[in-house]
Amino acid sequence: MKLAFSTNAYLRFPFHEAAARIAAIGYQGLELMADVPHAWPAGLLPETKQAIKAAMAKSGLAFSNVNAFMMNAINDYRQPYWYPSFIEPDPYYRRVRIDHTKRALSLCAELGAPHITTEPGGPLAPGLSRQLAIDLFVEVLKPLAEHAHNEGVLLLIEPEPGLLLETTDQYLEVAERVNAPAIGLNFDVGHAFCVSEDLPRAIAKLAPHIRHYHFEDIAATRVHHHLVPGTGAIDFSEVVRAIRATGYDGWLTVELYPNVDDPDGAAKGAYDVLEPLVSKHA
Repeated sequence: MKLAFSTNAYLRFPFHEAAARIAAIGYQGLELMADVPHAWPAGLLPETKQAIKAAMAKSGLAFSNVNAFMMNAINDYRQPYWYPSFIEPDPYYRRVRIDHTKRALSLCAELGAPHITTEPGGPLAPGLSRQLAIDLFVEVLKPLAEHAHNEGVLLLIEPEPGLLLETTDQYLEVAERVNAPAIGLNFDVGHAFCVSEDLPRAIAKLAPHIRHYHFEDIAATRVHHHLVPGTGAIDFSEVVRAIRATGYDGWLTVELYPNVDDPDGAAKGAYDVLEPLVSKHA
């Protein structure tokens, strides 16, 4: 398994500097934000794409993932990350998320990254039943899965507390209905802990669907706030053992977007905790 770090903690740095800092700490890869200020697909010039490739080559890093979940560029007043969602009541606003996801998939292929991660359907709007929201989400995902397949990349859904899909079982319900080889699961360890999943059991059960992991710690209260691994209640030694037992040998990406004030400190703190565990179980 390989450790990566998400650039969503480095939003106050240009991409080339974020890549250099992540590499200097010891990570083998990074997760690229398909968002401002690093790589908003709708306005990404060819020269900027080339600069991203050059920065990756200079740093010696590989792409672990392209994060298309966050949409800070839209800056919705309700919450800057989730909106617009795939289940917006307004079809034109919903289209903004759909088109962004298609562009992110194409960017992923162009950069040679393996997959993108995206939101699991946003919060339920007033008057929208859960079943109707699931039906809408499934219909939205089908053409996106086809686009991902045509681009030769994967579209990974990331369950999150408070959104349409919160648990791994809810993910399975949608994945089975979409029934597309390009759809997979981004298993966020912290999110699963927040909704009281048994982590080793969930990892074993969902192993055939998991294509990427997000790592962050969570307090014992299970409140959804990303903490540096080792400062919360998650047993990462147990988690890494469970992942290793499934035969997974891909990326473990640390996602610490609340730490924009000190991304280097957060990245190093996480690396110091996780690298010995990953090496120990190699």
